[in-house]
Amino acid sequence: MNKRFRSCATLAAVLLLVASGAHASADVAHIFWKDLRPATQAIAEDANLPMIAAKLPDHGETLSLDLRDKTIQLAGYALPVDREGDLVYQFLLVPWTGACSHMPTPPPNQIVLVTPAHPYKMKEVYEPVAVTGVLKPGMEKSQLFILDGVSIVQSGYTVRKAEVTSVGSVPDTVTLPVNSPWNFLNKKKN
Repeated sequence: MNKRFRSCATLAAVLLLVASGAHASADVAHIFWKDLRPATQAIAEDANLPMIAAKLPDHGETLSLDLRDKTIQLAGYALPVDREGDLVYQFLLVPWTGACSHMPTPPPNQIVLVTPAHPYKMKEVYEPVAVTGVLKPGMEKSQLFILDGVSIVQSGYTVRKAEVTSVGSVPDTVTLPVNSPWNFLNKKKN
């Protein structure tokens, strides 16, 4: 009887774990970059222009609080802040390639400071990734080392202990203008 009771208890525990895991994954909000701007903030009318051309009356410093403390998944481009070799301990998630180092910095409400749960092995700068974790609004400054010096970048959101996965593309990526010298960053490698 004791063995049978333990088997039933074990089976019940496993089923509870599976059920709670399935419920937890259903609670992940798959969001887009536009979701990080308050509804009152204007966006660029032409999808071919970068977000920096949008009419942002407060320069992107107003954050959306609708997703505060919710588990989200957002795809973007990873720009390392803290790395050792190919292991990245912290990075900025940005909506387009070249942002912050080759192009003007996006507004703070379009930058997420990400600390992975485990160091992320990055193949290349601006690698497209999906980040899953709890979104916390709040301004933070990061020191970014770029080719021609150091830049201070302000992010409007953080995700700590994030799960990071490589993705093939970012669904709502911002396309750079045709005359941009950095268009080669958006080209897929064969």
